[in-house]
Order: sequence, then C-alpha cells, then structure tokens
Amino acid sequence: MIRATVLRALVLTAVFAAALTPVVCFGQDGKEEPTKETKKPPPKLPAKATKQLPPEMLSLLRDKKMPLHSPILVRVFKEEAELEVWKQDTAGRFQILKTYPICRWSGDLGPKLREGDRQTPEGFYRVTPAQMNPHSSYHLAMNIGYPNSFDKANNRDGSLIMIHGDCWSVGCHAMTDEQISEIYALARESFLGSRQSFQVQAYPFRMTPANLARHRNNRNLAFWTMLKTGNDHFEATHLEPKVDVCNRAYVFDAQRRPNSRKPFVFNPTGPCPDFVVDPKIAQPALEKQRADELEYARLLEHNAPAAPIYSELDGGMNQAFLERFADRMTLSKRIGLDLAQHPVERLMGEHQRMIALGLAVPRASEGSEQP
Repeated sequence: MIRATVLRALVLTAVFAAALTPVVCFGQDGKEEPTKETKKPPPKLPAKATKQLPPEMLSLLRDKKMPLHSPILVRVFKEEAELEVWKQDTAGRFQILKTYPICRWSGDLGPKLREGDRQTPEGFYRVTPAQMNPHSSYHLAMNIGYPNSFDKANNRDGSLIMIHGDCWSVGCHAMTDEQISEIYALARESFLGSRQSFQVQAYPFRMTPANLARHRNNRNLAFWTMLKTGNDHFEATHLEPKVDVCNRAYVFDAQRRPNSRKPFVFNPTGPCPDFVVDPKIAQPALEKQRADELEYARLLEHNAPAAPIYSELDGGMNQAFLERFADRMTLSKRIGLDLAQHPVERLMGEHQRMIALGLAVPRASEGSEQP
C-alpha cells in the first residue's frame, strides 16, 4: 500500500510537470505560441485527469486476469482507424484489452517527414509520465514522442504529436473525449506498476499479406515491410518487442551474439553491431513471416487489386463517427497538385464518391471548421 502511494505521487508529479508543456499538434506549422515555463507551482490536476476507470473496465481487467498496474501497449492503425490497448496479463504476455475506433487522423498513409505535412507518424514510440498532458485544450493528451531516434536519423522533423480528445486532428490521432479519458486512465494506472513508460506501435494499416498486396505500388512499401518485422515479433509472441535503431533502420529484439567481444552499441546513423535475434522470439516470428510471404506471393500471382497511391481524402475517420462528424472529413490538400499522376477523371470520381457518402467539402459560403 505504501509503495503504491509513493509511486502514485511520483507519477502525478510527472504529470504536473507535463502541464507546462505545449498541448497543440504542430502538424501544420503550429501557430499557437508555447507557454513559457515559469517558477510558479504546477497547477492542480483537473478532475478529468484523475478520474477513475469505470466499473465495466475494472471488471474486464479481472476477467482477463490483467492486474490494474500491469504494463500496457498501444497499437494504432490508420487505414482501419482503430486504436488498440493491450495489457500484460498474469502470465506475462500482452493480450488485447479493448479496441477504440479513431475519431480522426490527418494526412495520408505513409510516415511523417517534416513539420507542417499534416501526416500522423508511423513507427515505434514510447510514452512516459512526463508526456501525459492533463491540461490539454483537447481534453486530455499524451505525446507519443515523435521524432524518435529513427526519425531523427532519417532527417525527419516535427513536434508535439499527440493522442488526444476533441475529435480534431492536424497530425495527431484524435479520439472522443470519453475515449481519451479511459485510455489516459489506463496509461496512468500502468505507470504505478513496474514500468514507467509504454510502447506505441503506429502502423499505416493492419500488417496483413492482403493489405501489403493492395498497397504494393506505394513508395513506402520497403518502410512498411520493416515495420512489419516488429509487428510480427509482437503478434507471434505477445511480448513487447525491444526496439533499437542502427544504420538508419529499426532492429527488433537484438541480442549480443554468443561469445562476441565486439562492442554492443546501437548508433542510429552508424553500422549495426554484431547481433542475433532473441531465440524465443526468432522462431515463432520467422514462421509467421514465411506464412505471410507465401500468402503475399499467392495474392500477387492472382493479380489482387492494387489500391490508389493517394486516397485523395485528408486522413480518415472510423465509420462509427461518419454520421456524427461528417463535416470533419475533407479532401486532401494534395488535390490539384499532382494532376499528372492523378487524372481529372479519377479526382472527379473520388469527389462524386464523397458526395454519395456526404463527405464533400462545404461551399465557401457555408463555412468550414478550422483546427
């Protein structure tokens, strides 16, 4: 009991500090000035940041044999517009706890490259108590930690990329206020356990052979194939993959080669050290990869349909929210810029599809909501 009380105090102290951090998504050349740090005592935590988990969630944790303070892991899938929270059970493996429909994300499939490109990142990130923002103007927020060492090694920039509420995104993953309240509480409670951070796996889509075959013409395919390795390590074992970066690439579950005396140091821009993959991970992951490769080859042999490189929409929204927030789906800012690759007929066809779905951009006289 004493240990839990002390840990809770430490976590809340870190969250107090986070309250002094800017809270907006700077996905579009952030125009809101960051709040200057002062020597005043941190503001009192609002009730929304200390709200307890609902009884239904506590019951679900008990049913799944997941201790309240055990680690969590978050997975985000753009195309499906879904966010999963996984939690470690009493056997030490991560199991799915709950899937949340994402209310809004911006940009297109593919990684974030620079400040202002409206892209939501793809890759492997970590969230600590200091990255939790209880005073966000988007209800509650958690900074996912973009850019990470991989992003920096590849000269990608940007800042303040969040998972937050308010269902509005310019480079972030936006949930409803009710959703982010529950996710925030799950994260807060996990910090009271043995780990003071949790992993966020951000993907363009579920890394299935069918999805990779559909997107085989996308210029990001090699990058996505690299992300799939980390995905496969996790899905094959339900263990959180250990993530390192060397030679400007992700490396997963690396261990020093037996009997090797060479330095075992990962330099994001330097050569990779001599390593092997953790044996308890390598075999099940390899079996999954081989099965997926066979299915991928079969799909290509049968000429599986390929998806357009650009969706021509600005990001996405889970179908569960289309009727409620249809006005927040807009055409991509790319329209009109790449006519050589996007014939007018295709653009007009996409616009007609949006009209049918009730997603067309309103006329200027009707006004449009700004972030």
